[in-house]
Amino acid sequence: MKNIGEIFRKVFILCSLFFFLKGNAQELQSYIEQAMENNPTIQKFELQYNIASEKMNEVNTIPNTEFGAGYFVSEPETRTGAQRFKISVKQMLPWFGTISSRENYVSSMADAKYEDIVIAKRKLITSVSQSYYNLYENKAKQKVLEQNIKLLKTYEKLALTSVEVGKASAVDVLRLQMRQNEMAELLSVLNQQFLTEQTTFNKLLNRDKTVTVNVINELNIPSENFEINVENLAVHPELLKYDKIYQSVEKSELLNQKENNPMIGFGFDYVNVAERPNMSFTDNGKDILMPMVSISIPIFNNSYKSKTRQNQLQQQEILAQKQERKNRLETILDQAINNRISSRISYRTQTKNLKQAKNAEEVLIKSYETGTIDFNDVLDIQELQLKFEMNQIKSIKNYYLQTTIINYLIQ
Repeated sequence: MKNIGEIFRKVFILCSLFFFLKGNAQELQSYIEQAMENNPTIQKFELQYNIASEKMNEVNTIPNTEFGAGYFVSEPETRTGAQRFKISVKQMLPWFGTISSRENYVSSMADAKYEDIVIAKRKLITSVSQSYYNLYENKAKQKVLEQNIKLLKTYEKLALTSVEVGKASAVDVLRLQMRQNEMAELLSVLNQQFLTEQTTFNKLLNRDKTVTVNVINELNIPSENFEINVENLAVHPELLKYDKIYQSVEKSELLNQKENNPMIGFGFDYVNVAERPNMSFTDNGKDILMPMVSISIPIFNNSYKSKTRQNQLQQQEILAQKQERKNRLETILDQAINNRISSRISYRTQTKNLKQAKNAEEVLIKSYETGTIDFNDVLDIQELQLKFEMNQIKSIKNYYLQTTIINYLIQ
C-alpha cells in the first residue's frame, strides 16, 4: 500500500505559489492542512483505496474443497462384503500462475484508485484556495466601501458648510446622503455574502460554519509571472489514471487467458465395507480407498473469447477518453494562462485610472478652497474612484484564481 502521507507531501507543494507575502502565506497553508486531515471527500477516496488494496487477500485463494458423504440405503454386495457408506474429498486447483494474475489485476485496480486520492487532494487545495480568495475579495471591497463612506461624510460636512454661506444647495447634501445610503446597503449585502462564502470555506475543512476565517489584509499581483512548464500536464494525475486503468485492462486480459486454461483436481473416495458373516477369507470387510485426479477443460465456453474482445474494445475506449480529457485540460490551462494575463492588464489599467481619479479629487478639494466646488462632480469622481477600486480588487482575485487553476494542472 502506498504511503498516503507521501501524496499529501507532493500535492501540498501546490499551495507554495498561492501567496507571495510571507507573513500571511502560512495562514492559507494551515487551512489547507486542516482540510487535508478532515475533509470527508479525501477520507472517502482513502477508504476506497484501502478496500481495493484489501482485495489482494480476497483473490489469493483457491476454490473451496469439496466434501461429500453418502449412505447406501440398499447396500450393494461385493466379494469382500456389503458397501455401507461413502465419503469423498476433492480439491480443484487453478492453472499455474492464475492466482498471481488475479493479484496483479487487483493491484492494478488499486493503483487506479490511488490516483483518485491525488486528484481529490489537488482539487481540495484548489477549492480551499479559491474560496479563500473570494473571502479576501469580499473583505477588501468592504474596506473600500467603509473608506468611501467616510469620504462622503467629509464631503457632506463641506456641503453643509457651503449651504450655510450660500455656495451650495440642500439638494447637494441630500445627494451625498443618498449615495452614503447606497454604499451602506452594498456593505450590508457584502457582509451577508461573506457569511455565505465563509460557510463554504468551513465546510471544505469539515468544521462548524460559524468559525471565523482570518483573511489576509492585502494582496498584490507579483511583478513577474512564474514559469509555466506546460509539459507537466502530460503527467497530470487525471491522465495518469487512464494509464493505470489501461494497465488494469491488460492485467485483466492476462487473467482471462489464465482462466481459459484447464483446472486440475485431486481427491479420493472412501467406501466403508462390512464383513461377510460366517466367512473367513483374505480382505473380508476391507474398506475401499480410491485416489482420484480430474481435469476441467472449457471446451464449449466462448465467454473467454468474448472477454478478450471486450478488453480490446475497452482499451480503445480508454485511449479515446484520455485524449478527450487531455484536450480539455489543455484548453483549461490555455484559458487560465490568458485570463491571468488579462487580470494583470486590467489591474494595471485600474491602477492608472485610480491614480487619475485621485488627482481629480485633489483638484476638487482645491476648488473648494476657492469656493467653486461642484458637488455633482464630487459624486461623479467618487463613483469612478469606487468603480476603479472595486475592479482593481476583482483583478487581483481573478489573478490568484487563475493561478490556482494553473497550479492544479501543471504542479
